[in-house]
Amino acid sequence: MTSADPFGMEISRHIWETRYRAPGEADIGASWRRVAQAIAAGEIREREQWAGRFYRLLDGFRFLPGGRILAGAGTGHRVTLFNCFVMGEIADDLVSIFEALKEGALTMQQGGGVGYDFSTLRPAGMTAQATGSIASGPVSFMRIWDAMCATMLSTGARRGAMMATLRCDHPDIETFVDAKRDPAVLRHFNLSVQVSDDFMAAVAGNRDWPLVFPVHEGEPADGPMLQRRWTGTAAPGPCRVLRTVKARELWQRILRAAYDTAEPGVLFVDRINRENNLHDREMITATNPCGEIPLPPYGACDLGSLNLVAFVAAPFAADARLDLDALADSARLAVRFLDNVVDVSRYPLPAQAEQAHRTRRLGLGITGLADALVLLGLNYDSEAARALATRTMQTLRDAAYRASVELAREKGPFPGFERNAFLTSGFVTRLPEDIRDAIAAHGIRNSHLLAIAPAGTISLLANNLSSGIEPVFAAEAERRVLGTDGRYRTHRVVDHACHLWRQQGGNGTPPTLVEARQIDPLAHLQMQAALQPFVDNAISKTINVAADYPFERFEALYWQAHALGLKGCTVFRPNPVTGAILSQPSEGEQVHCCGLEREAD
Repeated sequence: MTSADPFGMEISRHIWETRYRAPGEADIGASWRRVAQAIAAGEIREREQWAGRFYRLLDGFRFLPGGRILAGAGTGHRVTLFNCFVMGEIADDLVSIFEALKEGALTMQQGGGVGYDFSTLRPAGMTAQATGSIASGPVSFMRIWDAMCATMLSTGARRGAMMATLRCDHPDIETFVDAKRDPAVLRHFNLSVQVSDDFMAAVAGNRDWPLVFPVHEGEPADGPMLQRRWTGTAAPGPCRVLRTVKARELWQRILRAAYDTAEPGVLFVDRINRENNLHDREMITATNPCGEIPLPPYGACDLGSLNLVAFVAAPFAADARLDLDALADSARLAVRFLDNVVDVSRYPLPAQAEQAHRTRRLGLGITGLADALVLLGLNYDSEAARALATRTMQTLRDAAYRASVELAREKGPFPGFERNAFLTSGFVTRLPEDIRDAIAAHGIRNSHLLAIAPAGTISLLANNLSSGIEPVFAAEAERRVLGTDGRYRTHRVVDHACHLWRQQGGNGTPPTLVEARQIDPLAHLQMQAALQPFVDNAISKTINVAADYPFERFEALYWQAHALGLKGCTVFRPNPVTGAILSQPSEGEQVHCCGLEREAD
């Protein structure tokens, strides 16, 4: 489709008009021009030429920048173009806690979602030496954040998305895990447990698991002690063992909560840190709200997705193919586009600006994978589909890294680049030799380049594409979308591939369209695992299971996720607390915490 007649369904126009259209824009082509010109302002030379190239990249929904870019670039509003941030470390004193709360509020005010690691806060019941007061624990303070987020919504600010993480060895981990069993508690948070390799080994061995907290300066180092590297520390330090639990019982408690309430998710933090391109200087313990970007304190998400459907030649024909050369060309331009975002964006806090400029992290990914597979005649859960997805992501990785090296030659590498450390990071060691040689010779413009986001709202904008790497939810469904008046509107939607099929004279649904509920959950994991080796950040993926899915099989999915080398796992089972993510026309709907209304899109 072209910008002259872009919208194939009503919901797409509604999304544009309510979320991304700037005043005075007659059509989406005007939105593309606004965004292209604003991002081209990051160029020193040939700005008009780059604006034209960026416009052509955006036109026809070939490239879908993160929602904050679409909504804010070129408007003159005091907003950030970054979808999400991980906030700074929360020091364990009241002044620092409320300063962190203020920073979160200021970030949300400008449109950014926020992620926090609350592990630095002492557990409930522990005495604070300085004041003699009894700590109320991290979950109690999270309620203050939740109230802040709700207040920001009531003042008309953009809806907020927040992620909270807690270490699996924090003494309040059970309280954190069970927090959302109360449907009224922490509704603005997504929750994830930081799961370590040591914990997984303890679960496998049915061993005891100590729950600990650091001994602060001036506190007596008495009682049972062990050494742990804690959030915000550079090396292992003394931690007091407050109590001990059975690792397997804690693991079961985590998964029972996920089974019953859809949360918490799990983050395999040791793998995240081993694979981090900046492993030598960062200890990552938190992610953005949907989990695709693990970030250091004050790190930011600079997101965009290439629409795979736009690169399918001869859809539904016997000779249908994915044009990987065109995809690589667009990826190279998209890297330049997102790199410019670092320079033209506002930042809610100076620390966020400093971190973004020092590392120039990007999160370029894909969306529309499932629909592209349908157009190509492949079943989502087939080996052939996974092979093509792997080849696609490898193409994207190589194109993005080569583009970033070329940008480094032209504009200089990211300021924090250190050649030897970078080349020995887990992900970079697997790059093709010519790319590694080029990085050694010229440096690289961006510390990270790839992430697969949920892309739910921007995929709806692009005529209800299947979002991210998720399978098609249903050939037809109902979506509730929040309007500018604060009320929901329900739209009947047809999957994009199904819509094209019918436009071309097909009846019913395309032969290879497989709805999410018909796909074995293991196939979800296998698709995520097929792509993760080629993604230097992470992948946002929700594995959907039926309400009657046995707990034993549910638990096995998390073990398989860890064994397959994933960086995290989120499994969603419809439940009384959060309802269903989407609905088919005959069903009711509630909004899941990781659904469309909670994305930072």
